[in-house]
Amino acid sequence: MSVPAEQMEEVREIFRAFLKNRNQRQTPERFAVLEQIYATKDHVDADELYLRLKQQGSRVSRATVYNTLELLLECNLVVRHQFGQNQAKYERAFSYWQHDHLICMDCNELFEFCDPRLQSIQEMVGEVYNFDIKHHSLNLYGHCRREACPNRPETSA
Repeated sequence: MSVPAEQMEEVREIFRAFLKNRNQRQTPERFAVLEQIYATKDHVDADELYLRLKQQGSRVSRATVYNTLELLLECNLVVRHQFGQNQAKYERAFSYWQHDHLICMDCNELFEFCDPRLQSIQEMVGEVYNFDIKHHSLNLYGHCRREACPNRPETSA
């Protein structure tokens, strides 16, 4: 699920304009972080992102990854999720479909789902409370029933 080239260029331009407006440097390392997060189809924490960049030969520092993620959050190009007690996870946000999450409490596997009824509820609640909702986050925790769940508890026969 890679991002189309024209969309990626639009994302880069948004980040360039954001950095210029903030009088921040437009470094290759910052753009490497941006491009890696948009090349990643899963949710990734900052350390995983750092390791992926290092494996690709990038000269990015861990501090640059963390600082760039904060900048990307501020300009709404990434979104941060806190799933339970785990380290914060990030995913691309630009022109990305609204979705919610199921989190297995045994294996920490993350499943995305989309249900249009949630959008309808969000719109109704915003209207009832005269509230302009920009986004929402719904995380449902439980136990996946996959046979392959490595920490699946034994069920009694």
